[in-house]
Amino acid sequence: MDKILMNNLGFYGYHGVLKEESVLGQKFFIDIELNVDTKKAGISDNMNESVSYADVYVVVKEIVENKRFNLIEAVAENIAKEVLEKFDLVKGIMVRVKKPEAPVNGIYDYFGVEIRRNKDE
Repeated sequence: MDKILMNNLGFYGYHGVLKEESVLGQKFFIDIELNVDTKKAGISDNMNESVSYADVYVVVKEIVENKRFNLIEAVAENIAKEVLEKFDLVKGIMVRVKKPEAPVNGIYDYFGVEIRRNKDE
């Protein structure tokens, strides 16, 4: 299956178990792979035969910036669910949520979660 890739999308959100996270907020970075058959779009050069990553971006932005979750697992699950429901041509999705400012005392790039979902799940 072909893929449309969306990497390192940055947003400011209020997700986390600790009270400070829901009050102060923090940065989140999202990677997405959309499983889409792109052959027709590639031959026809017609956007109607594919999925607009700009439209998917709007969906992701709305979830990350305007909803609140305790867990990044819930952020990822909600992104996958909304994208699969709203875009008929998307047959499957990988969502990776990265939290670079997690309240963990240590040196790291980020903590994150990655999920994969298909239309039939």
